[in-house]
Order: sequence, then structure tokens, then C-alpha cells
Amino acid sequence: MRLKDRSIVITGSGRGIGKTIAIRCADEGARVVINDVHPSNLREVRANLVSKGAKTIAFEGDISKRSEAQGLIEAAVRGFGRIDVLVNNAGIIRNAPFLDLTEEDWDEVIRVNLKGVFNCAQFAAQHMIQQGGGRIINISSRAYLGAQQMANYAASKAGILGLTRCMAMELGPYGITVNAVAPGTIDTEPVKSMFEGFLEDRIKKTPLGRIGSPDDIAYSVVFLASSEASYITGEVLHVTGGFY
Repeated sequence: MRLKDRSIVITGSGRGIGKTIAIRCADEGARVVINDVHPSNLREVRANLVSKGAKTIAFEGDISKRSEAQGLIEAAVRGFGRIDVLVNNAGIIRNAPFLDLTEEDWDEVIRVNLKGVFNCAQFAAQHMIQQGGGRIINISSRAYLGAQQMANYAASKAGILGLTRCMAMELGPYGITVNAVAPGTIDTEPVKSMFEGFLEDRIKKTPLGRIGSPDDIAYSVVFLASSEASYITGEVLHVTGGFY
């Protein structure tokens, strides 16, 4: 098992991609800390992981708030003694045409999607430095290249890539690698609720002729968290089926 006994924190892991990442990491032998703002989601995922025999901690909290992000990281260290991998997955979508986009929707998406990454990464890195290294994996999106009616989301995901590269340069000397995964169109509830014709258009424009599954992203995260990726940092792994 590629992640045996590694302590892994996954934000926004109550459903969708985050939930699948948690399950795949547990399958690879990791001790998993799951996080979400919805307690019912956390209970369901925790029960799933425990049924597999995985050591699991569930932490309810909004990682866009400094105190709650710090609480998540401290819960991981307190429960498992260390934090080997942080997966910054938590994110929200508030779609609207650019001219109709409200200040509130702009601020909320940037706060959760970008500030949340900063919060968790900064607290986690402090512990990783003390223990001699670690991995930070940020979930961005192919939308950073631009997407209709997603200006706030695209900006937040582009910001994640800039932050990823800066952290990789500054944290590398401490043995911490920092990489990003940029998913394309993935089969999740938010994607299914996009505007009419969205999925059909994306499938048509994707060379592999389908949308991705959460497992496609989870397996990419497992690779970056494993010893196989020990000399990779500051990179963006596009998992898009060829759609750019």
C-alpha cells in the first residue's frame, strides 16, 4: 500500500471528489482526517472509512476561517501525531454571467476556494517543517484558463496555482513538496447542475469523449502523495481528458 500509516488531511471531503480522495487514500493504508461543514456528510464518510478498517478523524469546520483551519490541522496532529499530507480540496461554485456577478458571490468564492487553501497550508506547513517534510496537494481546476459564467471560480483556481508555485519555492528547502491537480469536467453534483447544454458541449470538446470521474482525480492525488512523486514540486497535473 503506497500510503501506509501516513496521516492525510483532506478538506471538503464530505462528498464528491473529496470523499473519493478520502476513500482511495484509506484503501492505500493512510490514516485519514476528513473535513466538511455538513455534519451529516461527515458521519456518512466516516462510517464508510471505519467499515474499511481505516483510522479516521472527522472534523466539522469552515476552513476559510483562520481559527477553524487551525483547529483542523491541530486535530490531525493531536490524533495521529503528525501530518504527512494535506489535500486542499474544499471549494464552492457560485456561477453567474460576469456582468451579473454580485460582490457577495465574488467574495464568498475567493474566501473559501483561495483563502481556505492559504489558511490550511500555512498551519500545516508549520508542523511539516518541525517533522522534517510533507506534501501539500491543492485542487485547482481547468477553469483557471477561463470559463463562461465562472469568473469568480476561475480567478480563485488561478490564484491557487500561483500560490502553489510560491509555496513550492519557499517550502522546498524544508522537504515539503507542493503541487496542484487541475481537474477538467468531473461527474459531480455541481457539474450536473450547470447551465443547459454544458455537459454536452464539454463531452463534444473532450478528446477522450467523456467527462471524468472522481476516481480520476483521487488516483492522481494518491500518486502525488506517494513516494513515487518525491522529486515533483511546483507542478500542475491536468486531469482533463485532453480538454483545454
